[in-house]
Amino acid sequence: MIRKSLLSLLGVVWASAASADWALNMPRGITELSAETYDLHMMVFWWCVAIGVIVFGVMIISLIKHRKSKGAEPATFTHSTTAEVIWTTIPVIILLLMAVPAAETMLRLEDTRNPDVSIVVTASQWKWHYKYQDEGIEFYSSLDRASVEARTKDSGIDPFSVENFLLEVDRPLVVPKGAKVRLLITSNDVIHSWWVPELAIKKDAIPGIINEAWFRAEETGTVRGQCAELCGKDHGYMPIVVEVVEPDAFLAWAETQKTSGERVAASQ
Repeated sequence: MIRKSLLSLLGVVWASAASADWALNMPRGITELSAETYDLHMMVFWWCVAIGVIVFGVMIISLIKHRKSKGAEPATFTHSTTAEVIWTTIPVIILLLMAVPAAETMLRLEDTRNPDVSIVVTASQWKWHYKYQDEGIEFYSSLDRASVEARTKDSGIDPFSVENFLLEVDRPLVVPKGAKVRLLITSNDVIHSWWVPELAIKKDAIPGIINEAWFRAEETGTVRGQCAELCGKDHGYMPIVVEVVEPDAFLAWAETQKTSGERVAASQ
């Protein structure tokens, strides 16, 4: 039993290393709000570092300089009103410095008004369905065939040989650069979570509830994410791929999707 558990753990670590590089910090992202989120994260981090250095520095210096072997005598006072005011006021000021910009960014993150593109994202075990409300385009996005074959037991395929192993899909979500994209996120079965770090979005997909999110990509390219809520046995095989293209390229892609959709409908 122990041997099987260790082998399973090693398999999980191996698959994780094969699918993505290790990262010790959150990405800055390709949107203005993701950059703001990153800056807030780093501001809070360095405040915590500074507080830790000061507090532990004072503790270590006190332990060294005021130890019994140095002849230190214990203090006789019971309390200090001045000290209490100082150690209450300083944390309040620090919290305000953190809270005000964080609240401003959170309000902007929730402002989904006046979108250029609206997409309904519906999760199900274990794929995503995207429906462009104004373009009349909809499709499922699932784990790509190369990853499916490599993850199959006794496939003989080395996962390290598969590009973007477990992080590639057959049909990515395509959006135009510079457009405000609103996502209406829900689920058909259990709770999932639409998570793309470089867009600074992590929203739960809950049956019977529609959660909203938005982003405006400032760079073209491909960003990747995954389902971040344990949703069943194939939870780890539910990636998200977003392709950001120039507006003209998006219009051409949308026209192609409409044409192919009409052909499929006509053949049925």
